[in-house]
Amino acid sequence: MNPMEMGLQSLVGGPAASLEQITAHVAQLLPLLDAIPNATIFIKDRQARYVLANRTLVQRCGLKRLQGLLGKTSAESFPEPMGPGYTEQDKRVLEQGLVLEDQLELHLYGSREPGWCLTHKRALVDHQGHIVGLAGISVDLHSASEAHPTYPRLAAVDHYIRTHFQRRVTLSELTQVAGISVAQLERYCKRVFHLTPRQMIQKVRLEHARGLLRSELPITEVALQCGYTDHSAFTRQFKLLTGFTPREYRGVVG
Repeated sequence: MNPMEMGLQSLVGGPAASLEQITAHVAQLLPLLDAIPNATIFIKDRQARYVLANRTLVQRCGLKRLQGLLGKTSAESFPEPMGPGYTEQDKRVLEQGLVLEDQLELHLYGSREPGWCLTHKRALVDHQGHIVGLAGISVDLHSASEAHPTYPRLAAVDHYIRTHFQRRVTLSELTQVAGISVAQLERYCKRVFHLTPRQMIQKVRLEHARGLLRSELPITEVALQCGYTDHSAFTRQFKLLTGFTPREYRGVVG
């Protein structure tokens, strides 16, 4: 379990008699959670409706008070089709007990513009093991840590990805560029860019795709130019990370 997952687990505690007890426990910490500007923190009920959220999330939903968010789903709180995508994700957690860790996706930043974040979600269970809700944290993706001693090597890796993302890029290639082992590459990329090498590739491809979808280029051609040989694979990946299908995204920004 990574530090963020440990923090989420300690925040909500272990199994409790009810969602109300969990919510009451976390509500005591809300003044502290409200002070975190770069993370949205929330608890939802079995129907994926908000029962608690920090100030950052409330403000990013365009509201002034928590009460305006309570009882609503993400689909009712965020712009389409971004909001419905979050609710679909919530339902998978609630119905399947799915645990999300370091899920790279688009979220709304404080400017109300889409920005990359890492999302963690897990189901909340009662004493009988029944799922009663979910808790989650979405943390804004920070800028690269340029002060880290390995930054020059990893900057070269980032440049290599941005130059060759139109084709399959392997870890072997990236380790040769950086001159370090696979384990070191994975570890240092997380420290410097806060992403795994695979997530770095996904992010570059999706950023490029978002730009191309503003043009009239056929979606199949967009997929090819972003390193996807399978149109359906591109659509699945794009929706997973942005909440939109490529066609939906084009309709929003077109």
